[in-house]
Amino acid sequence: MSMATTFYGRPQPRVRVLVADDHEVMRMGIRSLLQFRDGWSVCAQASNGLEAVEKALRFHPDVIIMDITMPVMNGLEAARQISRSQPHIPVILCSLHVSDDLHPHLQADGIRGAVAKADAARDLAQAVETVLGGGTFFPARKTSPG
Repeated sequence: MSMATTFYGRPQPRVRVLVADDHEVMRMGIRSLLQFRDGWSVCAQASNGLEAVEKALRFHPDVIIMDITMPVMNGLEAARQISRSQPHIPVILCSLHVSDDLHPHLQADGIRGAVAKADAARDLAQAVETVLGGGTFFPARKTSPG
């Protein structure tokens, strides 16, 4: 995270987010949710997994919010590739269905959180804060660092 200066001169953390989803309306919705937070911005968007990998290398986001089911390369493979080259960038899956079937992919593929799209308005900002703080955020499995 970089630091931005507020009007009052106090440093505020700046959070740069990459959003990857094959549906433009979802990317727009996630962008709207996150940009209400002071200092948070969407630095790049991707419409498929390969584009997400490329944009992660180019824009160096602080966190990536990624759909699972996308064309060209799915979100799980994209997360795996990103974690190999940039293991410090946490990935949060944002998908229609978040199930226990995902848990074998978590952590090993650089995935530090998961949020169901139906719960994004309630959970997404908290998930970003949690993973940036070193924790994980999974339905019924929220943890703190340490």
